Amino acid sequence: MIIGLTGGIASGKSTVSNLLRSYNIPVVDADLIARQVVEQGQPAYVKIVENFGVEVIDEEKNLDRKKLGSVIFNDSAKRKVLNEIVHPAVRHEMKSQAAHYLNDGFSHVVMDIPLLFESDLTHMVDRTLLIFVDEEVQFSRLVMRDHFTEDEARSRIASQMPLKDKVKLADAVITNNGSLEELKVKLDAQLKEWNII
Repeated sequence: MIIGLTGGIASGKSTVSNLLRSYNIPVVDADLIARQVVEQGQPAYVKIVENFGVEVIDEEKNLDRKKLGSVIFNDSAKRKVLNEIVHPAVRHEMKSQAAHYLNDGFSHVVMDIPLLFESDLTHMVDRTLLIFVDEEVQFSRLVMRDHFTEDEARSRIASQMPLKDKVKLADAVITNNGSLEELKVKLDAQLKEWNII
């Protein structure tokens, strides 16, 4: 089974990814792959420089994610161009890695995809698992973790699809408002329900 794991900023999705790895379930990480496909020499890197110019690369000729982020943050047309370059490259690499794990004899693979629903990628997975957190918990974790101001944290949360809307789309939901121990118990229960452990 291929499980699509998703959540929101500061929901605990990365923690769940690490817990899943501890069960010897391979995790294909969309964010990690998104960084790899834009490394120097990769086709997506070349296309980004062609479309956005040399001002989005640093002195070492690496992609400057902050500069690129500031270019696309308030410009939906430019964001669309970037997504049309990066997303197909990421999807291709994710499918390739998942196939590799399944061919190596793993019964289950997790695809950790932050924008699983927003990017319409549910066709790549068999089941979806959402890590949910109440907005106030999400807000306070984000301020503590990333040292954002209140305004920065609120705007980051607001820029994402609300987690309460994702609940309706997910096959299973784990609410992560509590401790790590509580999260482990809930994850165990879900994996047992799906006959994974």
